[in-house]
Amino acid sequence: MSTIHIYTDGSSRGNPGPGGYGVILMFNNHRKEISGGFRLTTNNRMELLAVITGLESITKKELPVIVYSDSQYVVKAIEEGWLKNWMKTNFKGGKKNKDLWTRYFHLAQKMNIKLKWVKGHADNPFNNRCDELATAAAAGQSLDIDEGYEEAQTAL
Repeated sequence: MSTIHIYTDGSSRGNPGPGGYGVILMFNNHRKEISGGFRLTTNNRMELLAVITGLESITKKELPVIVYSDSQYVVKAIEEGWLKNWMKTNFKGGKKNKDLWTRYFHLAQKMNIKLKWVKGHADNPFNNRCDELATAAAAGQSLDIDEGYEEAQTAL
C-alpha cells in the first residue's frame, strides 16, 4: 500500500502578526502545493493549520500518511500524547489553539497518521519550499481572518 507524504510549515511575521502556512502533498508521482495567509495569527497556529490543511486535502483517507513538520510543538503534542490529555481535560489550564487541535483530533480518528520532525531551515528541500510558501502567504495582500485566533483574543 502506498503512503502519502505531507510536508508542512507555518510562519508568522510577528507573533502574533500576519501569518501563513505552506503544504506539499506527495503521492506516487503526484505533487500538490497549498498555501494560505491570515491577517493576525501565531506561528504555532500556522504550523498546526498546515498539518490540518494537508490532511483535509487527502481524498483517500484509508491510505497511511506521514506528515513532516519542523514544529516541535505540533509533533510532540501528537506523538507524545499531549493532545490526548488535553482532549480528556477539555484543554484545562488555558492550553491554546483548542479549535485547531479539536479539528486535528477528529481528522486523526479516521486516518492512519504518523508525524515526523524535520529540522527547519536546513537541507530538506521540501521543508524549505513549504517555508517559502508560508512566508509568501503571510506577506500577501488579501489575507483571511483567523477566526479562531481573533475570537479567542476578543474573549480575553
